[in-house]
Amino acid sequence: MRNLLRMTRKGLPMVLTAGLLLGTNACNDEFLEVPATGQVDEGQLLSQAGLEGQLLGAYAAIDGIGGTWHGGAVNWLWGSIRGGDANKGTDAGDFALMNPVQRFELEPTNGEVNNKWTNSFEGVARVNRMLALLPEAEEVPEDVRTRLAAEGRFLRGHFYYELLKNFMMVPWIDETVDYAAGAEEIPNDTDIFPNIEADFQFAINNLPETQSELGRANSWAAKTYLAKVYMFQNKLAEAKPLFDDIIANGVTSSGEKYGLFPDFEELFTVANENSMEAIFAFQATGGAQNVANSLHELAMAMPYNTAAGTEAPSDCCGFFQPSFDMAASYRTTADGLPLLDGSYRDPANELKNDQGVLSSAAFEPDQGPLDPRLDHTVGRRGIGFLDWDVHPGQAWIRDQSHAGPYTPKKYNLRKSEYGTRDASGWTPGYAATNFMILRFADVLLMAAEVEVEIGSLEQAREYVNMVRARAADPATFTLARDPNDPSVEIDEPAANYVISTYDAPWTDQAIAREAVRFERKLELSMEGKRFYDLLRWGILDEYINPYLAFENQYIPAQLGGATFQSNQDEFLPIPQRQIDLQGADILAQNPGFQ
Repeated sequence: MRNLLRMTRKGLPMVLTAGLLLGTNACNDEFLEVPATGQVDEGQLLSQAGLEGQLLGAYAAIDGIGGTWHGGAVNWLWGSIRGGDANKGTDAGDFALMNPVQRFELEPTNGEVNNKWTNSFEGVARVNRMLALLPEAEEVPEDVRTRLAAEGRFLRGHFYYELLKNFMMVPWIDETVDYAAGAEEIPNDTDIFPNIEADFQFAINNLPETQSELGRANSWAAKTYLAKVYMFQNKLAEAKPLFDDIIANGVTSSGEKYGLFPDFEELFTVANENSMEAIFAFQATGGAQNVANSLHELAMAMPYNTAAGTEAPSDCCGFFQPSFDMAASYRTTADGLPLLDGSYRDPANELKNDQGVLSSAAFEPDQGPLDPRLDHTVGRRGIGFLDWDVHPGQAWIRDQSHAGPYTPKKYNLRKSEYGTRDASGWTPGYAATNFMILRFADVLLMAAEVEVEIGSLEQAREYVNMVRARAADPATFTLARDPNDPSVEIDEPAANYVISTYDAPWTDQAIAREAVRFERKLELSMEGKRFYDLLRWGILDEYINPYLAFENQYIPAQLGGATFQSNQDEFLPIPQRQIDLQGADILAQNPGFQ
């Protein structure tokens, strides 16, 4: 049995969980039969507290385990950087194992690929251990055991969905498999989507609608996840009734009706975690015993340094810098609609003073029309960075020639939040920041996709307009700063924000499809989803290579010669470490990596 970390997670009880050493004690003197520190006996594990503690360990694995990066559900490396939302950031030599991910030059020996595999399977193992013990926990009330089984299977569905969307073919290991003898013999030659669907369906049928702790999955979260799994398989007929029900009737674990949180920027703050929009979120909190194990990937996506005379949100780390392409995507027409024809990449439409020049050069603000979500998503020069100072440009960038002039903004802590939850470690507070894995805007836009494909274009337009109307509220626009005192906001927009809803009826399915897909890019950028959207739409090749060519104009040191190869780069290679452990006759390598 693998040791489970002692970690606290907001909204869940804190329980010590550990491995169980099964066997007999040779000594008959009871006073000598004292468990080793950090171990618990089987009776404790079979208690309700023991089972809850093991479930807690599985929840903790959502963000990865053991202090390794890129194994959890944030997916900013696998979903956002591979999908064109962002560049790796920092400089070429820092965390060099990430470079071939962005350049689509991965080898099966890359340690980050192995981290994604092992962290996900660790989550599976933690769930399976708890599920295997449930039948023996006869003193635990049956309704509690049913709820624990449903939460466990929800989490197992989550971990396996992470594995499938990244590796394609993986072995299915459930609670009936002996980890000491048998798990290593299971091949990756079977479609396990039906197993994942069964786990989420069980969770739907057996989870309560509300939970006593916010961090626990409820039946609506399970319904949303099942719909998402259907979308990945293009099972639109199966997904539609779920989306209809979720939109009309879904509630959070606290019983609040799902809806769009009114302020897009405020949605990603600590103060508004677990809002009406959060369907399922990784729950983080500060003060864990081992800070290294409680850090998660948001900690790496902070501005790099502190400029002289300014304050920055962190002195680390400068990874995950928004791409030129993604920033340019927020250009709008004079009427406030996106440039669906790709002309946002034209020189006339690119963001002034950001393309191809150092951000230490003379600054001239862009005067063109922009979607206001740009400055809620991207930190860019001359614009206030939350309640910190105005973004100074290059002073917050480690190597602009390698990564570009932008910094990420979603999930950055406000100055008023910094260190308030956890002042320990080298990133005070970031280890304690929730991350939404499923949110309501994502549901609306997936539902819009379904409506487009079945020909209900006006229903799709309604869903998209709900998302755009939220972004178009002038009360939520980023404000300009007083030129004499940049710490003071003034009552005027920081840029020329022009955004509108789609007011003309949608009559062309192809145009409607592109509008929905582009809206997902704008709304969900930097949230680890873009690559997987392109993958399930089957357009990776036609999108990624033009993106790489566009981005290479500005950061050739990072992307020169990078290309996406169809029938290979859709999925990660099976880690060579795992093939070596189990044998090539058990684990087959993915196409293109043999």
